Amino acid sequence: MINKLLIANRGEIALRILRAAKELKIPTVAAYSEADKDLMHVKMADESICIGPADSSQSYLNIPAIISAMELSGADGVHPGYGFLSENPDFADKVEKSGFDFVGPPGSVIRMMGNKVSAKEFALKSGLPIVPGSSGPIDENVHEEAEKIGYPVIIKAASGGGGRGMKIVYNPEELDGAIELTQQESAAAFGDSTVYLEKFLESPRHIEVQVIADRHGNVLHLGDRDCSLQRRHQKVIEEAPAMGIKEEKRQEIYAQCIEACRQLNYVSAGTFEFLYEDDNFYFIEMNTRIQVEHPVTESVTGLDLVKLQLRIARDEELKIKQEDIVLDGHAIECRINAENSETFMPSPGKILEYHAPGGIGVRMDSHLYKDYVVPPYYDSLIAKVICRANDREDARARLERALDEMYVLGIDTNLDMHRKLINDPNFINGTFNINYLENLNKEK
Repeated sequence: MINKLLIANRGEIALRILRAAKELKIPTVAAYSEADKDLMHVKMADESICIGPADSSQSYLNIPAIISAMELSGADGVHPGYGFLSENPDFADKVEKSGFDFVGPPGSVIRMMGNKVSAKEFALKSGLPIVPGSSGPIDENVHEEAEKIGYPVIIKAASGGGGRGMKIVYNPEELDGAIELTQQESAAAFGDSTVYLEKFLESPRHIEVQVIADRHGNVLHLGDRDCSLQRRHQKVIEEAPAMGIKEEKRQEIYAQCIEACRQLNYVSAGTFEFLYEDDNFYFIEMNTRIQVEHPVTESVTGLDLVKLQLRIARDEELKIKQEDIVLDGHAIECRINAENSETFMPSPGKILEYHAPGGIGVRMDSHLYKDYVVPPYYDSLIAKVICRANDREDARARLERALDEMYVLGIDTNLDMHRKLINDPNFINGTFNINYLENLNKEK
């Protein structure tokens, strides 16, 4: 039972968690770095405590500092948000061993699903469809396996994430060199050189299924999202529901995700991610946390996922049933980053003027305010603009209007990129895949 919550994150997700906690009458403690003393949620929390210097390894990734902050503040629960320690099984374990509640699944589940090899093995056993590939880490039979799978193939780091630790191979001559490079990159980035082999799908879409489960055996799906528009494997625009999927196929993958959750004894919010090509789903990973793009699901279901997470962490039973969940309308989200639209270089600095869009069907998740200084130390995400309407085209038109209303002066943002992208004919028609944005940038 969480009676006081430590928020171990920053930016808009920290503010989002704080608001959900306030609605549940849970006192909050903001854990912040020295660079983040002026964050909005730090000012709004019931208490705040500095956990270290700007360097995230000494603050937001510093497990002893966060545990100490809980002990000093009297917080008995921690919400990790996304990024940082949100999918660190050691953190979840240490929180629980210290007698506190972790808002998320157990460390054992995070550990299994956070490693791409063990996650793939679980998916295979649980009945989730998977991309053809090696049955485990790459071994001396890799050339035979690659020939069996068929080129092109992709070498992936078992502990990878964020688009790192991946190499595409188009012929046998490139294979050994690609394996060596991926192993080196994986060891440097993740401390683990384990890599595996998969068939490379050339023009898939990225579809994900949102699930939520309590500690009483209740598991629900909350529909799907299309996250295909990506740059360097980082999502740019997300929407719910995904377009052009046959209802029979949709219900089939929902049922498979729910069954997988049951086999995992999963708890809290989670997301199954798939590549979708030629009417087939292929499991790629599970995110054992709240997602950046969760607002589009909230917009079409009317549910507050963060509040549900907190209720579940307090050992409450889900009060909604699957039949109560109705996807209403369409929602699209744009991720607004502090970066140059053309070069994508980060743009920290002071916000001289700021205006958030509004109106019917417009949601703005952001921690920005006039005179706030965006620090150079962290992820460049500064806002999310989410628009919902009765259908996709109305949601897109509403988003176009909202982006035109929004302005941020003092730093560069990628607003212009989004304004162009949502007016791209292929976006309007829905004829895009995960390679579309990268190919578009190459053409410039």
